[in-house]
Amino acid sequence: MSRLTAALVAAALAVPLLAACGGGGGSDAADGPLVVYSGRSEELVGPLFAQFTNETGIPVEARYGDSAELAAQLVEEGDRTPAQVFFAQDAGALGAVAAAGLFAQLPAAAATAVPENYRSPEGTWTGVTGRARVIAYDPRQVSEAEVPESIFDLTDPKWKGKIGIAPTNASFQAFVTAMRVSQGDEVTKQWLEGLVANDAQTYEKNALILDAGDSGQIALGRINHYYLYEKAQELGPDNVTAKITFSKPGDPGALVNVAGVGILSSAADNPNAARFVEWLLSAPTQEWFVTNTGEYPLLPGVAALEGLPPLESLRGPDVPLAELADLPGTLAMLEDVGLL
Repeated sequence: MSRLTAALVAAALAVPLLAACGGGGGSDAADGPLVVYSGRSEELVGPLFAQFTNETGIPVEARYGDSAELAAQLVEEGDRTPAQVFFAQDAGALGAVAAAGLFAQLPAAAATAVPENYRSPEGTWTGVTGRARVIAYDPRQVSEAEVPESIFDLTDPKWKGKIGIAPTNASFQAFVTAMRVSQGDEVTKQWLEGLVANDAQTYEKNALILDAGDSGQIALGRINHYYLYEKAQELGPDNVTAKITFSKPGDPGALVNVAGVGILSSAADNPNAARFVEWLLSAPTQEWFVTNTGEYPLLPGVAALEGLPPLESLRGPDVPLAELADLPGTLAMLEDVGLL
């Protein structure tokens, strides 16, 4: 294990929300709660887990934390982990766990439920919802025509001190990994250094970037598309000033990532784990995500929010999501340039 991974593990173990939930070793029995390591927040998916329990009678015991930290903890715990399911915020964290050989094969129906570009080719994890990387902007400072079409334009001195990013966020880290794969490490590092030199403002998460743009603190910010729809749902569309634009096709900034799920090897024979994954990929649950988060459903036949461009029209860099597994390398680069 690299020093970086060891440091991530230590950080994961220190996360307050990761309170112990019993002895080590994921059980394949179905007589206890389903233990889920969730990189998605309790505020967002807690009600969803409760709904699963209400519908199936299967209790869920969730550990919430950062997706990268949870992935590192899973690697450290190995076959001693109490986790039975990993529900991650991005494909990079799923890929890191898969690369460590910790996932079981998904049930056949779940392994092929969504289009192949949104799941593991080995059938070890699957995307549940899609999220497009976009640029949020304050229309009082920047017109739609002035918003950069490419992330490479964000290092232009005209945007000095006016850009918001979230380098500790899993979605930003996955995007950087995709950029490394598609553009190479040298180009990616130079771009990150350009952001630092351009005094990019850093935030803990996407929602805070959107808030900063909405209040006029920054002109531009890199976020996932659905944060705008969540804010509009919470406050009312007329009370949200910020807008979003999609990067030009093929640009590294146009990455479409997924939130996804995998079953730990120690729970390979646990029918409750399989049922949970299949439930996430059911039409009613996919519709729940559309209604409550604004994310793209990945199950064919389920409609996205009205007004969103079709998912198939969003063409990001030519990088399979399964190749976003080098999360440690990305974290090392972000640390090296001073963003972590």
